Amino acid sequence: MNAVGISTAPDLEAAALARGYFGIDVPFMSHIGLEPVSLAPGLARTRLPMHPHLANSRGHGHGGALMSALDFTLSAAARSSNPLGLGVVTIEMSTHFLASATTDLLIEARVLRAGARTVFCEGNVLDSAGQAVCTARAVFKLIAL
Repeated sequence: MNAVGISTAPDLEAAALARGYFGIDVPFMSHIGLEPVSLAPGLARTRLPMHPHLANSRGHGHGGALMSALDFTLSAAARSSNPLGLGVVTIEMSTHFLASATTDLLIEARVLRAGARTVFCEGNVLDSAGQAVCTARAVFKLIAL
């Protein structure tokens, strides 16, 4: 906390990381193996190890698993200003697949614009070489927890 009692980014990140998935319990993210990496105002990062149960019929990362990880990471960025006090509802999400996922993945999400009730975000899924596997944009409605 700073001198006037407002949480700083490291304080928020530490508190949110100590409470599951950036402050909330999301059983499905645990099921797919998504790992929280970092959270700061306007930015969230997660990691998705590529396990055999996440593969499609060709042995590549399943698009649904990637979209789920993106949705969560984008939503974490959307509520990053108050991760312990805000939840979100996805209003819309658009995803573009650019390459096959064959390695562990890093998901990065950032806020493009935040209003009082609506937040616009974009994010990328990167393979272990740093190449984009897919990209997404989403709109979220903020809700108090």
